[in-house]
Amino acid sequence: MKIVFAGVIAREPLGGPTWVWLQYLLGFQRLGHEVVFLEECGEWPYVYDFETMEASEDIDRAAAVIKQFLEPFNLGDRWVVRAGDQCRGIEAEAFLQLCHKADALIVVPTSVWGWRDEYDAIPYRVFLDVDPGFAQLRAQGGDPLIRQALERCNRFFTYGLALASGKTRVPTLGRDWRPTVPPVVLAEWPAQLDAGAERFTTVMQWSADPSPVAGDEVYGQKDEEFRRILDLPRETAQPLEVALTGGPEACLREHGWRTVPGWTVSRDPERYRRYIQSSRAEFSVAKNGYVRSACGWISDRTVCYLASARPALVQETGMSAWLPTGEGLLTFRTREEARIGIERINADYSGQQRAARAIAEQCFDSDRVLARLLEDACA
Repeated sequence: MKIVFAGVIAREPLGGPTWVWLQYLLGFQRLGHEVVFLEECGEWPYVYDFETMEASEDIDRAAAVIKQFLEPFNLGDRWVVRAGDQCRGIEAEAFLQLCHKADALIVVPTSVWGWRDEYDAIPYRVFLDVDPGFAQLRAQGGDPLIRQALERCNRFFTYGLALASGKTRVPTLGRDWRPTVPPVVLAEWPAQLDAGAERFTTVMQWSADPSPVAGDEVYGQKDEEFRRILDLPRETAQPLEVALTGGPEACLREHGWRTVPGWTVSRDPERYRRYIQSSRAEFSVAKNGYVRSACGWISDRTVCYLASARPALVQETGMSAWLPTGEGLLTFRTREEARIGIERINADYSGQQRAARAIAEQCFDSDRVLARLLEDACA
């Protein structure tokens, strides 16, 4: 198959988000498909520099960032960035011809800032919902990018496993949502079966865009859930570290958390991978909206820890109804359950490592996840 995958690199040039797209790009290639990465900027190009905290509308700079991030994975000539009538990477005419020959377009809804007629020519247009609940409520509230993607796509997939089953309060917006999970290319995330790591870590954004509202319920961000376990470091000897973007680092340190700036450990895909693989395990909260809706979401970051044979202790979002939890992948609802989970991981660390890798192989292997996604999308 010929696949166009629309994501974001220049607008958010960080290793963590880029790995979300890489799992799909590399995973589809492993299955023998021809895949191209698309960054569609609409009328104007946009690239952000986290070090200087400055944005630019220079399409050549955006192209350089995308090439820098993809070239180490032999994808240096498999991308295109478009803004108005400007095009870099694959030449405009060649990409236009590709669109008319492509079998599938896969879009993360906020990645396409301007929909073009040639995208409608692609038979299977897949809306990939990586932010369940938030995407649907923002569309319901009038978000133009998400509404555009909903209107132009004809296949709908979600990381909200409960949303796909209808067992959640998240509105379906009249679409037939099909379940999928974050894929991980196991060859890119080999098991690290060592006992030398010390820290439980995570990479997180404290808060994000304004939280959507459903009725009288606010679907909040991670900051709301983090406050519930703020005193956890005082109840365990286990070092806990957060690579944090946009949060109160001084306050967290006062409560015993180690902190580092989030963008520094995620400067590029390789640094992000090293940070995860140099951790002992993951410890992370989820967005309040995921917890409130019990949508069954699991993070694309968590599957990287699991594949690396790093156990994950994460907040329950309803995932336990759909995924194996208890060994390797543990969940918590309260601060006390979080403390017990830390003790369980450290009591049999090598066993928890093996279980983590086994879950990655069983549930998140890109070969299985992406083959099933294409089969369902093209049925």
